[in-house]
Amino acid sequence: MKMRPAFAPKLPALFVFALPLAAQSAGLLQELAYPPLLHVIAPAETPGYTPRLMKDAYDFRVVKDEGKGQTIALVDAFDDPTAEADLATFSTRFGLPACTTANGCFKLVYQGGTQPPADATGWSNEVAIDTQWAHAIAPAAAIMLVEAQSNSFADLLAAVDAAVQNGATVVSMSWGGREHADETQHDAHFNVTGVTFVTSSGDDGHGVQYPAASPFVVAVGGTTLVLNSNGGWGNEVAWLGSGGGASKFESEPSYQAGSQSTGQRGVPDVAYDGNPNTGVPSYNSHTCGQCSTGWGLWGGTSIGAPQWAALFAIANSVRAKAGKSMLTLPQTVLYPGGEAGFHDIVKGSNGGCGSECHAGPGYDFVTGLGSPMAGQLIAELAGS
Repeated sequence: MKMRPAFAPKLPALFVFALPLAAQSAGLLQELAYPPLLHVIAPAETPGYTPRLMKDAYDFRVVKDEGKGQTIALVDAFDDPTAEADLATFSTRFGLPACTTANGCFKLVYQGGTQPPADATGWSNEVAIDTQWAHAIAPAAAIMLVEAQSNSFADLLAAVDAAVQNGATVVSMSWGGREHADETQHDAHFNVTGVTFVTSSGDDGHGVQYPAASPFVVAVGGTTLVLNSNGGWGNEVAWLGSGGGASKFESEPSYQAGSQSTGQRGVPDVAYDGNPNTGVPSYNSHTCGQCSTGWGLWGGTSIGAPQWAALFAIANSVRAKAGKSMLTLPQTVLYPGGEAGFHDIVKGSNGGCGSECHAGPGYDFVTGLGSPMAGQLIAELAGS
């Protein structure tokens, strides 16, 4: 593909895929969660940022390891009956190795042990992003799709437990809902030795969602990524939709003590391309009332969570070869280094709330520590 300077696809109208949050209820388990995912209406031949471009931009190509021996779990709601076939279509188009049940790369797990109802609301588009982009960044890792019976927090958190029980070393959750006063009671789902949990921070701008608020989860915010004339990282600013801020109910974790001083958990921890106008392609063939079928271009903080999950899987693979344990709470490695290994995002905002809504030098509540320089970060995580 011929590159042009400052590559950012010029795309027409957008529609918001993320649905409104449910009304406040008696407890978190009764709330519903939604994927922060934005679709760009664009011609099918428009490639967006392909796996090759994304790996070049974030410096994954300097890392030889591709996640072998690791299992990335993607937790989503409802059944996507075409997930494996769609992953094959994506892999073929972009020259990735096959990831199938037959070759042991792809595994489907049902929360509760029974097949969930078929997706009727568009979660299959999130499944496509999650499985295809985790595989794109860590093509040697196993992909485990864990399907919850519904998009209630009760079912989704049970699906997180199922991911751990089935051997996942990294769990990606591209969904969230409003914070709730009892959320700290549910943090134990993510406090598991040897497992890293990653989630998106939301696409509604300033504000904090759960599980991004949990101190045991790596929360991923959004940016606008522009490539240089060679297809590498050119510049990056905060994306207006990036969720972030200080949690209402979670206390400031010790690993953030040198980065912010609100006394509350700061969100996000890190960032990744999220602007749908600098989006990524995925393929979905499942047909439903709110599903987008065929090739599409997608943005939102949803696209960053599975790719950060792939980064952690690669780091775990390097650690395993050195006889080390799998990562637990990798923030304890990321934060002490300040901005080492990150593109520090210093411009842009996600609202009009003052300094908390603006990116700036060092940690901020819009882009966290920044976006990855994968080669350096993986080395730091592998060596810790």
